[in-house]
Amino acid sequence: MAKDLRYALLLDCYGSLLTERQAAYMELYYCEDLSLGEIAEDAGVSRQAVRDAVKRGEALLTEYEAKLGFAAQHTACVEKLEELQHRIGTLGGRIPPEQLSALADCAAQCRALIE
Repeated sequence: MAKDLRYALLLDCYGSLLTERQAAYMELYYCEDLSLGEIAEDAGVSRQAVRDAVKRGEALLTEYEAKLGFAAQHTACVEKLEELQHRIGTLGGRIPPEQLSALADCAAQCRALIE
């Protein structure tokens, strides 16, 4: 089973909506990069049980994202913020330093909110 790392972002957004077992297995699989066999051995269950939980978790996360779209909105916000920070960087000497600093501070506060 090839890993689709978008599930790591979906897990951040919707992981609390999964069962504890699904969330734990998916966290180990996608974020800690453990194999299904390693997770199964540590949990004392079969590899198939872990695979089933991960697959069910993937289906649920995909469904939640299709309905709510939080991960897509987050990604769009990050991209726009990066664009804003780039544009602030190109302003250089064209605006007073205090205004440039205020814009940079505002962008930094926005980044802190979305991360």
